[in-house]
Amino acid sequence: MGSACSLPLWIQKYGMNWKDLTSIDELNGAIAESSDNLVILFKHSTRCSISRMALKMLEMGWDESLNGVSAYYLDLLNHRDVSNAIAEKLDVIHQSPQMLIIKNGSAVSVSNHSDINSDEVKKHFA
Repeated sequence: MGSACSLPLWIQKYGMNWKDLTSIDELNGAIAESSDNLVILFKHSTRCSISRMALKMLEMGWDESLNGVSAYYLDLLNHRDVSNAIAEKLDVIHQSPQMLIIKNGSAVSVSNHSDINSDEVKKHFA
C-alpha cells in the first residue's frame, strides 16, 4: 500500500503521517483499508496556491487525536489516472484541491478548496 511519503519537508512538519498515493492499486488498498480505519485522500495540485494553502491549513489543524486516521496524498498533476479513478470508484466530481473522507469503501464527506480542514475529519473519527 502507499509508499513512504516524498512530500517536501515544509509540508511534513506538522506531524501528519502522509502516504503517497501513486497508483490505482494503492487507491484500491486505501479504499479496502477504510473498512478498518478512517481514510482521507487529499488531492493536491502542486502548481496551485489555493491547494497549497488548503494542505497547510489541514496540517496545521491535525493533532494527536487523529493518529489513527490513514492520510493519503495524491499529486494529481503526476497521477491524473489515480484522480480519475477516485472520481469513478467513489462517485465524486473532481475538484482540486479536494479532501475525501472514506469509511467502509464509500466517501462519507467531500470537501473542496477553502472548506478543507481537520475539523471535518474529526467529525467522522470517533
